[in-house]
Amino acid sequence: TLMANDEHRLTGFLGLTRVVKNLVLINILFFFATFALLGSSRGQLDLTEYLALYYPGSDKFRWWQLVSYMFMHANFSHIFFNMFALWMFGNILEQLWGPKRFLTYYMITGIGAAIVHIAVMYYQFHILDGQIKEFMLSPNPVDYANLIAKNFKGIYNPEWFDQLISAWSLTPESPLLKQEALNSLGHLVVTKMNIPTIGASGAVFGILLAYGLTFPNSLIYIYFLLPIKAKWFVLIYAVLEFWFGISGAGDNVAHFAHLGGMIFGYLLMVYWHKRDHRYY
Repeated sequence: TLMANDEHRLTGFLGLTRVVKNLVLINILFFFATFALLGSSRGQLDLTEYLALYYPGSDKFRWWQLVSYMFMHANFSHIFFNMFALWMFGNILEQLWGPKRFLTYYMITGIGAAIVHIAVMYYQFHILDGQIKEFMLSPNPVDYANLIAKNFKGIYNPEWFDQLISAWSLTPESPLLKQEALNSLGHLVVTKMNIPTIGASGAVFGILLAYGLTFPNSLIYIYFLLPIKAKWFVLIYAVLEFWFGISGAGDNVAHFAHLGGMIFGYLLMVYWHKRDHRYY
């Protein structure tokens, strides 16, 4: 839980500036629509299938998901903390920048987060493809177990996996078990490609970066008690996201998407700064 305190805070009814208010309302509408349609007695409709972001290699990928994914959320805590951060930091930036620039920034950082996330996934699948090809040269249960543990955490069925490894270890030359292992790898790759990414976090991290750069010495109170300057808060968060991303924390969080929102936000602010201070 965070709370910002800054001498430059601008006024407004609860900070509900026009764009921030509409973004919050749209996210809430999407959130309730997702669960209402999923539980509809007239037939279920999973909006996640159409609006979440999928890897381009998946049959579920559609171009509009680069935008729509940022309005989808998994549960109440997911949407609450994203919208709380959007309200707390976004209203100040919108009043400072104006609605048009703020909305442009929000959308570009959200789309940028998706692009970075896809780029990282492409790199990961490229590395995985090479590992699978190397494994296929000499399939064996030890290398198979390492390949699964390294690349498919939380995706495979542990009970099935243990049974396959036990049987294969007893008969390592079994062609049937080798083929089953190869088939399972193909299935797991498709399953991994079909994991959806949702949430406004990429855009929110972009907003957090903009706040930290604009008001670097303002105090952010963590859990309303522990004060820290915005510039250090943003830096610490960025380092943590990078560390969690490269360490493969396995927490189902798209850490590189968060960094992508920050990266695109920084580049956009640099561009605006140069353009606004250009002399003719």
